[in-house]
Amino acid sequence: MRELSLGRRFDGILAWDSFFHLDHDDQRRMFAVFAKHASGGAWLMFNVGPRHGEAIGNYRGDPLYHASLSPGQYETLINRFGFEVIEHAADDERAGGRTA
Repeated sequence: MRELSLGRRFDGILAWDSFFHLDHDDQRRMFAVFAKHASGGAWLMFNVGPRHGEAIGNYRGDPLYHASLSPGQYETLINRFGFEVIEHAADDERAGGRTA
C-alpha cells in the first residue's frame, strides 16, 4: 500500500479496514499515493479510529496494530491533497461502528 504505483487514475479509491494498520507517519504519506491515483473528482473513502491514538488489537490470536490521526489532521490532509470532506461519521452504526 505504501509503495503503490499503478500508473493510472481511478474515479474511486477505497481503503477500508486496511489504512488504519499503518502508523501515523505512513498514513500521512498515503495521501500523496491517494492523490497520485485519483482522477479529477474522484471519491476517496477510508475508515480509521474516532480519535488520535494507537492500539494493539487481536485477530485470530495474533496481535494486530491500529493507528489513527485526529479528525482535524485527516481533514487537513484531505484538503491539502485536493479532496474534500463529504461526510465524516464517527462510530457509525451504519458502518458496523466504524469511523469513516
